[in-house]
Parts: sequence; C-alpha cells; structure tokens
Amino acid sequence: MKTTILFDLDGTLIDSTEAILESFGFAFDSFGQSVPDDELIKAQIGYTLEDIFTSLGVNDRVEDYVAAYKSRYREISRPKTHLIENAAEAVELASSFARLGIVTTKTSKYSAELLEYLGIMHYFDALIGREDVENVKPHPEPIFKALDNMGRNDAFLKNNTWMIGDTFLDVEAAKNAGIRHVALMTGYGDKNHLKSLSDIVTEDALDAVNVIKNSYFQNS
Repeated sequence: MKTTILFDLDGTLIDSTEAILESFGFAFDSFGQSVPDDELIKAQIGYTLEDIFTSLGVNDRVEDYVAAYKSRYREISRPKTHLIENAAEAVELASSFARLGIVTTKTSKYSAELLEYLGIMHYFDALIGREDVENVKPHPEPIFKALDNMGRNDAFLKNNTWMIGDTFLDVEAAKNAGIRHVALMTGYGDKNHLKSLSDIVTEDALDAVNVIKNSYFQNS
C-alpha cells in the first residue's frame, strides 16, 4: 500500500516571495501606511494573512488589508511565482510510491489554480487551505482534514504519513497530528530552529522525498 506525503507550499514547493512582498506593499500603501522591512515580512510567511498583518502592527481594519493584499496577489501571483529547484522532480518521484496532498495557509482555490499553472496540480489528491479549516498549522486539523479527504485517517495510515515543510509550523503540525516529518532548508523558517525541532532536515524537497522513499522501501 502506498504511503502518504503532505507538502507545504510556500518555501517548500513554490517561491512566491516577490509576489508576497509586492502584495504586502500594495496593502500598506493602499491605507497610507509605511511598508515594513522585507525581512520582517518574510519571517512571518507561513502564518495566516490576518496574523501577519497583526504582527506587523495593523490593529484596525485587518480584513481590509487582507482584501487589498489578495486583490494584488491574484493579479501578479502567476508571473511572479516559480517552482523551487528540484520541486517538480520531488513531486514526480513522490507520486511513484505515495499519494500526495497539500497543506497550506494560503487560500486553497487560488493555490490550486497556481499549481495548475505550474503544471503539477494533477499529482495531488487533496489540497487543504486556510478556508477549509477552523484551526491552521501548527494545529493538526489541516493534516487530519487532508487525510480525511484522501480516505486515509486511520492509525495504520497515519503511521505511514509524512509532512514536508520549511517552517516550525509544519514540523509542529506533524508532531501534533502524530505523523512523521521532514524539515527543509529551502524556505522561510529559521534554520537553527528547524534543526532543533526535527531529526530529519534536508536541503530541498527532492532530498526529503528520497529520505521517505528509502524508509518506505526498507519497511515494505
């Protein structure tokens, strides 16, 4: 029986940093506010937009800032997003021995459209985004929802499920869901923090998939 691999999106499979930063700039400019430093924004990627704006000092009209961000992001996300090096190869290899899903705090509708544009959406059996759950990572709900949608939420299959992601939110969500995990160096998470949280840290998604593949065939 195939194993299950769940991927994070930003910093794991795709790099949409340019689009994200421009969209935050647009939102702050729209309300006459100074735009925070790029590094401050990048350090928050992985959290919900509401939480990021709040952490960046927006106390009122957070939903209006989010709406402004989304309006800009929808316009520019395709031309300003690309697959991270080796991501396509990672997904193709993973699909040869596993069923695949996406667990992200991005909006699932536009994430699916973006992955269709990038040519890899057909590999995934489930995509869980912000609007699909009440509790986001590091809560385990998005992982459980993905497994439910894939018909794979029993104890045996959970023990054969992996989460691949680039921030501590992904690692902690996997731990809270009781599944295995691999942390990546390709994204936005603090590298030393990730190494302190995860026993398996790899350079990119392809390395992570190879680790999982080796484990899968050793235990088959």
